[in-house]
Amino acid sequence: MTTYAALLRGINVGGVKVDMADLHAIFAGLGYVGISTYLRSGNVLFGTEAPRTALAADIEARIDREIGVRTTVLLRSCEELVALAAGNPFLDREPDPTKLHVTFLAEEPGRGRAAGLAALAADGEEVAVVGREVYLHCPHGYGRTKLNNSAIERRLAVKATTRNWRTVTALRGLATAA
Repeated sequence: MTTYAALLRGINVGGVKVDMADLHAIFAGLGYVGISTYLRSGNVLFGTEAPRTALAADIEARIDREIGVRTTVLLRSCEELVALAAGNPFLDREPDPTKLHVTFLAEEPGRGRAAGLAALAADGEEVAVVGREVYLHCPHGYGRTKLNNSAIERRLAVKATTRNWRTVTALRGLATAA
């Protein structure tokens, strides 16, 4: 049994409202077990024996069909969450977790595209692309940075969703406890 975090892009922001009970029912209908949601921003933990290959597409299709919301689903296994939480290159110089974020990417971006993200960083901001994650250090706050989810998607030409550091570590904790 593999435990996954499903990170749904754009849920309960920008006018797209989804009830967590509806998400729970959708995941249960797909046969997943140990389902729990975290916050109201599209974070669902679940377990399955099914191969990973079609999970995200199956979840996206079921959400669209059952509640009429088109979203991108990004999956990270428990092991991936543990590794990415341990691999944040900015932890040693930023004690305030509200200044740290992770943008989860649907796929690894091309190296040339990833290098261009640094041009968006304001004074004091830092960005690091590691595999399918973009680590952000936003000392002036995420709401003020040009390194937002939309800009990262445009620059990297990859679907993405961003979570703050508290959410990342909470998901890691919930996934490892499952």
